[in-house]
Amino acid sequence: MKVYPTQNVRNVVLIGNSKSGKTTLAETMLFEGKVIDRRGSVEAKTTVSDNTEIEQIYQRSIYPTLLYTEFMDTKFNLVDTPGSDDFIGGVISAFKVADAGIMVINAQHGVEVGTEILSRYAEKHCKPLILALNQLDHDKANFEASLESLTKTFGKKVVVVQFPVDAGTGFTSFVDVLKMKMYRYTDESGTREELPIPEDLKDQTDEYLQELVEMAAENDEPLMEAFFEKGELSEEEIKKGLSIGMAQCEIMPLFCISAKKDIGVKRLMEFVINVAPTPDKSVQRLKDGEIVPCDASGQTSLFVYKTAIEPHLGEVSYFRVMSGTLKEGMDVVNHETGAKERISVIYAVAGKKREKLTEIVAGDIGCAVKLKSVKTNQTLNAGNKEWAFEPIEFPPSKFRTAIRAKQEKDEEKLGDILHRAHAEDPTIKVEYSKELKQTILSGQGEHHINILKWHINNTHKLEVDLITPKIPYRETITKVATANYRHKKQSGGAGQFGEVYILIEPAKEGVPPKNRFKVDGHELVLNIKGKEEYPMDWGGVLEYYNCIVGGSIDARFMPAILKGIMEKMEEGPLTGSYARDIRVFVYDGKMHPVDSNEISFKLAGRNAFREAFKKAGPKIMEPVYNVEVLVPSDCMGDVMSDLQNRRATIMGMSSDKGFEILNARVPLAELNKYSTTLSSLTSGRATFTMTYADYQQVPSDVQDKLLKEYEASEDDD
Repeated sequence: MKVYPTQNVRNVVLIGNSKSGKTTLAETMLFEGKVIDRRGSVEAKTTVSDNTEIEQIYQRSIYPTLLYTEFMDTKFNLVDTPGSDDFIGGVISAFKVADAGIMVINAQHGVEVGTEILSRYAEKHCKPLILALNQLDHDKANFEASLESLTKTFGKKVVVVQFPVDAGTGFTSFVDVLKMKMYRYTDESGTREELPIPEDLKDQTDEYLQELVEMAAENDEPLMEAFFEKGELSEEEIKKGLSIGMAQCEIMPLFCISAKKDIGVKRLMEFVINVAPTPDKSVQRLKDGEIVPCDASGQTSLFVYKTAIEPHLGEVSYFRVMSGTLKEGMDVVNHETGAKERISVIYAVAGKKREKLTEIVAGDIGCAVKLKSVKTNQTLNAGNKEWAFEPIEFPPSKFRTAIRAKQEKDEEKLGDILHRAHAEDPTIKVEYSKELKQTILSGQGEHHINILKWHINNTHKLEVDLITPKIPYRETITKVATANYRHKKQSGGAGQFGEVYILIEPAKEGVPPKNRFKVDGHELVLNIKGKEEYPMDWGGVLEYYNCIVGGSIDARFMPAILKGIMEKMEEGPLTGSYARDIRVFVYDGKMHPVDSNEISFKLAGRNAFREAFKKAGPKIMEPVYNVEVLVPSDCMGDVMSDLQNRRATIMGMSSDKGFEILNARVPLAELNKYSTTLSSLTSGRATFTMTYADYQQVPSDVQDKLLKEYEASEDDD
C-alpha cells in the first residue's frame, strides 16, 4: 500500500442509530475502494466490521472498528461505531481521531433516539456532520417525513444536496443539486449514468439550489458579496462555502443513498474528498493548551486512541499520527511512563485485515502491535519533544453492579479479565471496595455490562454472578454525649487494666471546639491541652483532644486510645460503615501501676467511643448524586414521577432543542438500574449523567430499615 500525504487522507467516523446501515455503508465504501472484491452483509455475518461473535449474534455494532479504503487517490480512514448509548465510549474515542462524521439516517424512521444522542456528542466535540439518508429503497422509505424530522431536530443547518426521484422499492435515481444532474444507477455495483434533470423536477431543484447557495454564502463574506453581485455561485464557490460552514459545524449537507444497493455511495465519497475537513486543517491541542500543526515534516508524535487484545496478535495499539512521519523501526518514548518503544511494524487496518506500511504521515491512522506498556490516551514522541495531547474524556458511569466469580478460586483470574476489559474500554470501571468487600463494576448501561459478562462466560469460560452492589454509607453523630469504659482482665500474672472517660460531639467545619458542656444536667469543663486532626480517607475528619489533667492517664497511652477510636471509626457502631466528622475529648481515666498497657487502653478507648456514639444521636449518611436527565417533553411526567419515587430532590428544569433538562439530587441507593428504567420509560429517547455530590442524612424510616438489616446480617454471621 502506498504512503498517502496528509492532504490525501480523510478521517471519517460513521455514526447513527442502530440498524440505520452504518456497517453496510462501510462495506460498500470498502468495495468502491477495491479493498474487498465482494460485499458481505450483516445478515450473512460476512461484513469486514462487526466481525466478532457477539456482534454477529446481535447483528449490530458493539465495538468501534477501524477500516480503510482507497478512492480517487485518497485514503479514507473509517471508524464504524455502535449506535447504542451503552457503547458510547467507542464513538467518543473515534471523535478524537476523526475530522468529520457521516450521520446515517434510516429513511423509514427519520430522526431516531441514536440520531439525537449521537448528534449531541458530535456537537460537544465540534465534529462536522454529513447526513446520509439511507435505505431509500425500502418500501416504507419517506424522504419528506425524514427531511421534516431532520429540520425539526437540527434547524436550518440541514441543507439538501440531493433528493430522490423515486423513494421506495423503485429507488434508482436522485437529483444532485450541487452538480445539477440526475444520477441513475443501473445495477447494484455502483454503476451510474448522468442525465439531465427532468422538467417536472426543475422547480424543486431550483428551490433547493437557492437554499444551498444561500447557506454556502452565509459562512464567508467574499462569497456573500459575490452572491449579491451575480445572484448565483459556481459549483466551486458553493463547495468552498459548504466547506467553511461544515468546519464551523453550521451546515449539515444531506445526501441520498442505498448502501445495500450501492446507490449514491460513490458520490458521497466524492463529496467527502472535495468538501469535508482535511487533517491538516484540524486543531491538535496539548494538555497545556499549545496547538500542534498537523505537519508531516514536524516532530513525530502519535496519540493512542484505542488498545485491544486480539487472538494471535496480542495487544494492538491504534493511533493517529498527530505530527511528523512515523517510519518502520522508529523509536518513540511514552510521555506518561518514560518507557522507550520500538515501532517494529506499522499497519493500515480494515477490520481483521492488516496492510503493512513502511511509513505513515501526520493525519493518518494506523496500528502497531506488541508495544510493551502503551495504553489508551497516551502520547508517543520521537526525538526530544515531550508533548502530551489532550486526553479523551469519557463520560461518567451510569450503571453500577457488583461482580464475583462463582468459585472463589477464580477471583484472581476474574480480576485479570476485568483489568484487560478496562484497558480496551475505559468506560468500564473496576474497583475493589475494601469497605463494601465487593468488586464494583461500572459501565454505561445494563446491556454494556451484560456484553462484558457474555465475554467472561463464553470467551474466558468463567462463570460469574452480577449482584446488587452495597451502598457506602457513613455514620456520624448529631449531639454531645459522654461515656466511660473500664477494661479489666486478670488471668494469672500481669493482667490488663485501662479506664477511659470521653466526650464526643459533631465536628463542623468553621465551628471551633468548646470547653464547657452540659451533659445530663451537669456542667463539664475541660482543659484542652492538645489537639490532633485526622482527615479520613473516606471523607470527613476526626478531631482528637487531650484533656487529661493530674496524670490520670499517662501520655504514653494516649496514642493507644486514639488507635482504638480509629478502629471503631473504620467499623461504625451502627452498621459497620465508616464514621466521620467527630470530635473526641479524652478527659479522664484510671491506670494500674502494673496491669496498665497499650492494649488495655486501646480496648477501653474503642469501647468508650462505641458507647458514647450510640448516645450522641447517631445518624446514617448516604451518598447523594447530582443527576441530569435529558428527556423529550412528552416523557417528562413519567420521568419526574419515577425520580420522586426514588427520593429525588428536583433542583431545576430547563429546555434545549426540544428536550427538557431535569436536574435532581438522588441518593445512590435509589439509582440501581436507573439507566434501564429510564430507557424503558422513554423508549430509549432519554439519557442522563450522574456525578457524586455529597453525603446527606438518610430519613428516619430508611435508617430504621438499615439498622434492622444490619442486625439480621450480624445474627446470620
